[in-house]
Amino acid sequence: MKAFTDEGTTMAKIAIIGAGGYVFPFRLIGDLLSFPALQNSTLALMDIDAERLERTATAARELIEHHGLPAAVLETTDRKEALDAADYVIITFQVGGVDAYRHDVEIPRRYGIDQTVGDTVGPGGVFRFLRSVPAYRELASDIHALCPGAQVINYANPMAMATWYLTSLGLRPVGLCHSVQGTTRMLARELDIPYGEVRYLSAGINHQAWILDFRRGNQDLYPDLRRRMQRHLNWQDTTGLADDDGDHSGVDRGVSTYEGGIERVRTSIMDAFGYFHTESSHHASEYLPYFRKNPELVRDFVPVRWDYYEICRDHDEDEKIITALAELKDELAPSVEYGAVIVNSMETNRPGVIYGNVENREIIPNLPEGSCVEVPCLVDGNGIQPIAVGPLPPQCAAVNRTNVNVQELAVQAALTGNREHVYQAVMLDPLTGAQLTLQQIRTMVDELFEAHAPLLPSELL
Repeated sequence: MKAFTDEGTTMAKIAIIGAGGYVFPFRLIGDLLSFPALQNSTLALMDIDAERLERTATAARELIEHHGLPAAVLETTDRKEALDAADYVIITFQVGGVDAYRHDVEIPRRYGIDQTVGDTVGPGGVFRFLRSVPAYRELASDIHALCPGAQVINYANPMAMATWYLTSLGLRPVGLCHSVQGTTRMLARELDIPYGEVRYLSAGINHQAWILDFRRGNQDLYPDLRRRMQRHLNWQDTTGLADDDGDHSGVDRGVSTYEGGIERVRTSIMDAFGYFHTESSHHASEYLPYFRKNPELVRDFVPVRWDYYEICRDHDEDEKIITALAELKDELAPSVEYGAVIVNSMETNRPGVIYGNVENREIIPNLPEGSCVEVPCLVDGNGIQPIAVGPLPPQCAAVNRTNVNVQELAVQAALTGNREHVYQAVMLDPLTGAQLTLQQIRTMVDELFEAHAPLLPSELL
């Protein structure tokens, strides 16, 4: 049983698997070190790419030295060394990197499936998940052997599929995203209300959770929100909108081409189904069949193209981490990410509330039992405790289930080795089904199988 004290620091071992990733793992390190109780931790940074790992570790050491902190950095390409006796395991990797990601988006586009990101559902999301399965299996085996009590924190996409699968392997993960934080901040900004004065409840699935309640004190803000958002349905002037670089962990990005500036998709979804949901209009347009039927319709709903693959392909990694290091040297303050909040609350027993992706066990009864849902969770020394939200509005649950169908079949493919489930998962994707015939989907999936073959589970080939 952990002993808690009101003062002093803990000596937790925090393993970050995929620590060489683009900027995000380093920003997460800044979050962890911003909590005084975690400043004596050991940061076990692991990646299979030694050069990228060294860049993150060097920046982490420089940050620690600058602020005179007692934290230690373990830099290793050996996963077992990083996991040995770890208290927390944070997953931040993307198997195959940008080279594999290219296939996720370019192959479907040749068939008319234009994904702005391709990391959640659809052909891109399914294959991003499947090529990660061997890595998840090895990781889960090592965790069971080397740190069976560790809290697993998953940041890897596709969030729902990955977290659902890790749970099926006997781990107790929580999946984290920043879409609830970003969306609620954007809505408060839209209403000209300080963020600290709003209260909200969100629930559903990752990238498609619903803002069920949004208020200021006892005032229901939804009537005003619906009126304010109507201007997005006809407004196409993008003058003055900030460009977006794909880094969404900031406290408040302001109105940009990604969020808050072009919201025809999410406003249309709110008009149709009654509630605003938590992913940008760009990203949200991938998950439903209504917005990306042809290039003209796409331009009508999202007049400024936002392409995450192109952002990842073209970004300057060295420059970004230099900028992040300078900002954290100037002010060691947390971002909106929940990962460090979890570690701090569990280490100190000081309660916190996060939105996490967890196994659905009577939490949202009108979504499938055992699926992965995104709901508020209490965190303290007892760990992560999801809050039973109750049933979603039936129309919201119905929308979610169209995406859960894809997730479930992809996870079943990974668990059973049934290749047919891969075809069926993509067939049931709302956007793909609206665009292609069954045979066209088979042909496209076969091409994705061939492109990703070196990384896929052998039983699916």
